[in-house]
Parts: sequence; structure tokens; C-alpha cells
Amino acid sequence: MGFTIGSTRTRTIRDLRSVARRRGRSPECAAVAEYTGLWGWDVVPGARTAAGACSCGRAGCPEPGAHPLDFAAPVRAGVTLDEAYRAWAAYPGAAVMLPVGRAFDVIEVGEAAGRSALVRMERMGLPVGPVTVTPEGRAQFFVAAGGAAELPRLLYRMAWEDTALDLRGLGIGACVTAPPSDRAGRGVVRWLRAPGLDAGGAVPAARLLVGTLAYVAHRARAGI
Repeated sequence: MGFTIGSTRTRTIRDLRSVARRRGRSPECAAVAEYTGLWGWDVVPGARTAAGACSCGRAGCPEPGAHPLDFAAPVRAGVTLDEAYRAWAAYPGAAVMLPVGRAFDVIEVGEAAGRSALVRMERMGLPVGPVTVTPEGRAQFFVAAGGAAELPRLLYRMAWEDTALDLRGLGIGACVTAPPSDRAGRGVVRWLRAPGLDAGGAVPAARLLVGTLAYVAHRARAGI
């Protein structure tokens, strides 16, 4: 069965997950097929933790359960449904991770501030993309590739450069754990705002969101 980006107009997420259940596939397999086929994102198999040890097998791993597996090949955007399932079956139990810097960058802020920012953005009618929440209490806003490198300049232009903000950009070379995977044994990553068929995996330019994110991060730091 073929399932490529071009078929998104005729297939839905519900259809995809139904096929996964009928074939006895895991939620992770369904997510991989969804991310690669619907949203055009690459996916990489990631490590998990067991009894405090990282599944990568390295003693003293600096990021146990929170990094890609070095020996695992990525599943590329645009593969067919069957190809996505076969590729993921080669790494049973792997966490679903998304490479940053190609299809999107990430701007990360504390969860409470992120929730407040999302409410403000939606009220303002801003074109918000997908947003995840990690078990460490971080909200991750997906923005257009290059946004992480642009963040310091944007903050400078908005006069936030001298303010210590809990705001971080993740760009090329980084990976984020994606729903429904566990991160580092602390709990699952969840969607605060999931990608949808109306906008797909579309992500906004960082400049459209940074002002609001900086404002709420500042208020959170000040205890307002």
C-alpha cells in the first residue's frame, strides 16, 4: 500500500491509525508513518531507558534515553506506509525522534509559559504550528527551519537581548522526542497543539511567535 505526501487530501489520520491497528502495529509505528507520510518529516529511532540504563549500551551515556541511536538509519519523509512500517520494525522499542533543522526548528520555553503563549497566539490569530510538551516541563514550538539561529537577532530587535529569558532555540543537529514516545524514562511527550489536516505540518516563521514567547517568558521569570 502506497502512502505518500501527495495523498494527504484523500487520507486522514484516523484512516492511518485504523490500518495500523488492523495490522497489529504499535502506536510508534503509526506515528512514524504519520510523520513521514502526512507531515513530511524525517524520523530517527531513539534510545530508551531500562532500569536507569540507556538502550544504546554505552556506559555512562550522557543522555540516557534521550538521543538517537547511532547505528539506526533514519526513516525519510515521503516513504510509503509499508516502507515506514518495515523500517521501524527493525528497531523494536525505539523512541520516535525528529531531527531538527531540515523541515523545522524548535523554540523551547517552560511549559506554563508555553501554555500561556499558545492561548495568546490563538486569540491573536497567529499561524501557530505544532507544539509538544515534554515530561521535563518544556513546551516546544515548531517553527520554520533557521528560526533557532535567528532567535538572538530577533530578541535583540525586540529589545529582549539584555533579559535572562527561559527561551532556547534548537536547530540543525538537534533531535526532539515526539509523541507518543517516552523521554528518558520520565514520561511520554504529548501534543499541546498537534499537527492537523487543515494546516498539516506547516510551521510559522520564528519572527511571528518570538515576541509573544519572550513576553510570557519574562512574565514567568518575574512571577507575574
